Parts: sequence; structure tokens; C-alpha cells
Amino acid sequence: MALAEKLGSLIGQLAHGEIARVSIHSEGAAAELNQKPIVSAVLAGFLRVHSDTVNMVNAPYLAKERGMEVREVRNEKEGDYHTLLRVSVKTDAGERSVAGTLFSNAQPRLVELFGIKVEADLIGNMLYVVNEDAPGFIGRLGTTLGEAGVNIGTFHLGRRDAGGEAVLLLSIDNEVTPELVATVRALPGVKTAMALKF
Repeated sequence: MALAEKLGSLIGQLAHGEIARVSIHSEGAAAELNQKPIVSAVLAGFLRVHSDTVNMVNAPYLAKERGMEVREVRNEKEGDYHTLLRVSVKTDAGERSVAGTLFSNAQPRLVELFGIKVEADLIGNMLYVVNEDAPGFIGRLGTTLGEAGVNIGTFHLGRRDAGGEAVLLLSIDNEVTPELVATVRALPGVKTAMALKF
């Protein structure tokens, strides 16, 4: 349930545009579970970005009121993970998806973000950065955050191809301020920077 809610929250914070459809794909052990609470948890995490009054009970009704189509897909065959949950949204900007698993059958962990393999805990204050994969970028980012007095808790990196697009997820001790996001966006090679909160 925690994994479902965190994945819903992540894609709710990152997906832009009109959301026409939300799909929840369960693989492996997750596919054998009752899907109704999983779907409710995903929708609660997703919709909580827009309203503090959303909970697992009212989330399916609120999604219906917004005209969102909700799909459930089960695949009992195991893939790379014993259990995998994938949340996809269809927006006017295209299809986006995130996927997660449970490490040691207990710890919710992100394993894929918009088609890029990246392992990360989704906790607290986080900074999401999409950048060109180039030498020196991580050093510049670290220096920028250090000069702003920001301490990095965890650092998770993924990329499509060497020299292509890279994704960073950083958990930080401080709240991610709009000023910090603007400073990171101004770094050479940064395509997107956003604050996330879990």
C-alpha cells in the first residue's frame, strides 16, 4: 500500500497536462493481491497533489468525478522482480510511467522513472533533475547545493544512454525552495528541475 501511494504521488507531482487515464499494472506477487486497495492507494497518492482532503476511501470517486479512466492490469508472471507495480498516466503530452518494487518484501523502492532505470527511496524532501549526461555535471550540482547550504541525504542517478538524458533524484535535509529549484535550473545542461515531497 505504501509503494502504491508513493508511486501515485510521484507521477501526480511529475505528470503535466490533462490526465485522461491512469493504469495500474501489477506483476508477480502483487498481481495475486486484491487490487481494489492498491488502486485506491495509487489514486489517493496521485490526487493528494491537488487536494489535502483526498484519502483512500474517496479517491476512486474523485477520479471518476474528474472524468479519469482507471485501468487495472494483472500479470502473475514474474519479471525482473518478485513483485512489481507500475503506474502509467495518459496525458495530452503522451504516456508516462513509473514502477516500483518491495526490497526484502518490505521496503518500497522506485526502480523505473519514465523509462529510465533508477533505484530510489521516495522519502521526505526530494529534488528531481533531468539533465544532459556530461562530465562534470554532478560536481557542479554538488557544489551548487553545498554553496546553498543544502545537505544531500541520498543521491540516485539513472540514464538512458551514455551522453544522453540522465535523471537525478536527491533526498535532501532541507525543504526544496523555489529559489533552489531556480538555481539548479540555471545550471548548464539542466532540462528540468522540480521539488518533490513524500
